[in-house]
Amino acid sequence: MPFEVFDKRMTPLAKAPAVTIQKRGVISLNKATHELIDSPDTVELLFDADRQVMALRPADDTSPHAYGVRAGSKKGPGQAMVSATAFTQHYGIDTTATRRWQPFVEDGMLCIDLTQTGTVIEGNRAKNRIPFAPDAGIDPQASDDTPSSPQDADTASDG
Repeated sequence: MPFEVFDKRMTPLAKAPAVTIQKRGVISLNKATHELIDSPDTVELLFDADRQVMALRPADDTSPHAYGVRAGSKKGPGQAMVSATAFTQHYGIDTTATRRWQPFVEDGMLCIDLTQTGTVIEGNRAKNRIPFAPDAGIDPQASDDTPSSPQDADTASDG
């Protein structure tokens, strides 16, 4: 098995704020990031098209534009997640790869500068996949002694 160099950017320190936008448009906040905006249960999603900055603003759960923030794990406080597929699609935010950014706070909002590339994250599932390539020309129904063509059947009976 070939060795792979560990890239510490792939795994942020638990105390360093990080926001991840997953391939399906789910936004993940680590605990440190969620705490930057006082760990709200609901947020509003905002977008500044001129600056290409998206933001999450704490919101009251009665707000018609509020998105619920759910726990990423049942084991206790940690990741917080916001389903934002419609938001990422509407604003054309690239979700072809899972990416992580360092957020910043501006006017009480958690902001992500999308002009920055972000660190591409590859999960363990992608690394463990074995590509499926069916063998061409092999009939799984045929046994070793079954002729594979009419000519083979003629010669098999001769001998």
